[in-house]
Amino acid sequence: MTITFLYAAVLGYLCGSVPFGLLLTRAAGLGDVRAIGSGSIGATNVLRTGNRWLAAATLILDAGKAALPVLFALYFWGEQAGMVCAIFAFLGHCFPVWLNFKGGKGVAVMIGSLLALSWPVGLIFCAVWLVIAFARKMSSLAALTAAATAPIFAYVVVDEWLAATVALMAILLFYQHRANIARLLNNTEPKIGSEKKAPTA
Repeated sequence: MTITFLYAAVLGYLCGSVPFGLLLTRAAGLGDVRAIGSGSIGATNVLRTGNRWLAAATLILDAGKAALPVLFALYFWGEQAGMVCAIFAFLGHCFPVWLNFKGGKGVAVMIGSLLALSWPVGLIFCAVWLVIAFARKMSSLAALTAAATAPIFAYVVVDEWLAATVALMAILLFYQHRANIARLLNNTEPKIGSEKKAPTA
């Protein structure tokens, strides 16, 4: 069992650490996405380049790089290995060794992991995000609210093991959003669409 968890952890981390946002923006001639906005490699920061298609592609690929290894782990090694894989995919995205452990904030990766572990919980996460995003026009607030409520839905829909796994990812997501939380408390967090397009590198 220990070696199985190790395999799941390594698989999750390696897949999660692929910096799709950075690779896509460089391939499109938009420079280093880490040099703009929040410095993140995630879809929200890619959107600050002004290219919505790249941002959408980053979102899908970041979700996929978590969902696919988790589904693999679930199929071959079981439910608990799948949860381990999900946690390490999240860690890989947020703290990729290739980028000096400075990656994204984990929203898309959490979505992909949840859809793979329990698609109803994943869909609820997305629904909460959409409701808050449309109501308050703040991506960070939507992500934080969805992450905070996800462990509750995981416990109700599945069990305490998934709830604990989701709670751990939520804690990490909150940590990655600490600067956003400070701005939310100070009422200085920008709303969706309020930021200007970043200059092309």
